[in-house]
Amino acid sequence: MKTRFQGLSGLSWLSLALLISWLILPLIPLALWSVSRSWFFPDILPSSYSLRAWSYVFSTTSEVLPALGQTALIALGATCISVIIGVPAGRALGLYQFRGKAVIEILILAPMIVPGIAVALGLHVVFLKLGLAGSAIGVMIVHLIPTLPYMVLVMSGVFSNYNPAAEAQARSLGASPLQAFYYVTLPAILPGLMIGSLFTFLVSWSQYILTLLIGGGRVVTLPLLLFNFASAGRNDITGAISMIYILPGVLLLLVAARYLTGRNGNLEGMHRI
Repeated sequence: MKTRFQGLSGLSWLSLALLISWLILPLIPLALWSVSRSWFFPDILPSSYSLRAWSYVFSTTSEVLPALGQTALIALGATCISVIIGVPAGRALGLYQFRGKAVIEILILAPMIVPGIAVALGLHVVFLKLGLAGSAIGVMIVHLIPTLPYMVLVMSGVFSNYNPAAEAQARSLGASPLQAFYYVTLPAILPGLMIGSLFTFLVSWSQYILTLLIGGGRVVTLPLLLFNFASAGRNDITGAISMIYILPGVLLLLVAARYLTGRNGNLEGMHRI
């Protein structure tokens, strides 16, 4: 019985090794900085080590853990709202042809093309009048500008390869619209939905400019803390926060990759049967 790696050629192994090295090598200096006490040029490694940066990060006087929770809450909220809006919008764009569709697609892509700072400056006055500036809700809403296009475009691609006849068959057998969606549509679009949600979460998680302008410094997230400590020259604390900052993205990628790989493996097994 062959494993999934036995079919890889030498070139494939080389490409995989280069990819892993490209992803991991930049993290090594951050990990070393997080446990260094002193590290000066031209030393290759720190001359002394300390856990004071990690002690500060997990201390009760630090803002890191509250910022971590707030960053996760905002990213999860932006992801949920993007799913609620993006799934029906992606279905409409992927399944149907209608007048003005090209214009709508361009408008959806516009936030990804226009610089984020220009958009945030234009919306800041509106958010001030609505009372949303300086609040986590306001930051969550403004994060929809860069995140929603990813969800809509991913779901549009998913629904362009989706056959709605299965839903009609379920409805003819007595299923309600909600049952047809849950038992027929959702399993078919779930891999794409996971990928879109992953992109959406990571884009919201990494926002700095939009959070700073709309949050006004009152909404403290990990990107803001990371930039502040990096600007202050605290490389040890910057390294520790960076390791925490990348952890959710790595975990989400591993979970998504495991799920999608297992799903593909199950489908291959069904085909063999």
